[in-house]
Amino acid sequence: MLMTRLKAGGPAIAKQGILVAFIVFMIAFSLMSDRFLSVDNFMSVFRQSAIIGVMALGVTIVVIGGNLDLSVGSMLSFATVLVVDLHDKIGPELAIPVMVLATLCLGAINGFLIGILRLNSLIVTLGMLSAIQGLVLIYSGGQNVDIVDQRGTWFAVFGRGAVFGIATPIIIFGALALVFHVIMTTMPFGRRVHAVGGNPTASVFSGIPRSRVVFMTYLISALCVAIAAIILGSRVMGSQNNVGQGYELQVLAAVILGGTSLLGGSGSILRTVLGVLMLAFIQNGLILMGQPYYTQWLVTWAVIIVAVWLDVAAKRGRLFSPIA
Repeated sequence: MLMTRLKAGGPAIAKQGILVAFIVFMIAFSLMSDRFLSVDNFMSVFRQSAIIGVMALGVTIVVIGGNLDLSVGSMLSFATVLVVDLHDKIGPELAIPVMVLATLCLGAINGFLIGILRLNSLIVTLGMLSAIQGLVLIYSGGQNVDIVDQRGTWFAVFGRGAVFGIATPIIIFGALALVFHVIMTTMPFGRRVHAVGGNPTASVFSGIPRSRVVFMTYLISALCVAIAAIILGSRVMGSQNNVGQGYELQVLAAVILGGTSLLGGSGSILRTVLGVLMLAFIQNGLILMGQPYYTQWLVTWAVIIVAVWLDVAAKRGRLFSPIA
């Protein structure tokens, strides 16, 4: 009887199960910690989630287009080390555009291999993850980098500044989310990305330049990483050579948690924002409960498994396999 009810309620649970779980988490954390629902804690979570959020926006577009990008973590390490190192050498006015251009070149390599040569995105970006991390170590000589005059540079505004009491990272994240939401919902490029991800063959016969669309999605992903690196470098005023390690897992978890299908063709920028915040609040709640840092990785793993399960369930209209 229980199994029958679960199967019958599969579609509804698949669509709303993560949201219900998030509400349960929020209620539980608020009961366990009186600081959880405070304004200061909320603003802190929003600010800290901005870096992952900005990267997740670009990865969302890549995934909607039917591909993956696992290189964003190493790309963040590269971009952050580069902009911080160049800050004292050529000044932030030149360091920022040079870093953005270099990061776009890495994105262009991904786009060329996957969009033009039609190589598997999982294999390419997994290989790029290692290659870019090696590039970071070669560039930095294995050393961490820091900005010398941390109080006398306007570069700090991106990570430590505020406008009308709202932290700059939150404003950047919100503005980018709004721009990409408009692009993906109202402009031809957004419709083409959905079409390519939903049915690549049909999109080609419809006259959509699939290779060009996929190439552009990886450029957008790289641009988002560059913006995230500016925020991170500005906030820390330095960088370790492996600062982005593990970010790809958190970004992908947030994207999937927001309902973007790994099968491509469907997804929403605004739901990705919700997924980023959901993951951030869950991790924040675990910290306030006194749980060790590594618990967050276990929870992230569990979230990915459940989210993928619900995504597949939504596609087939039931929680369990038809042969179960």
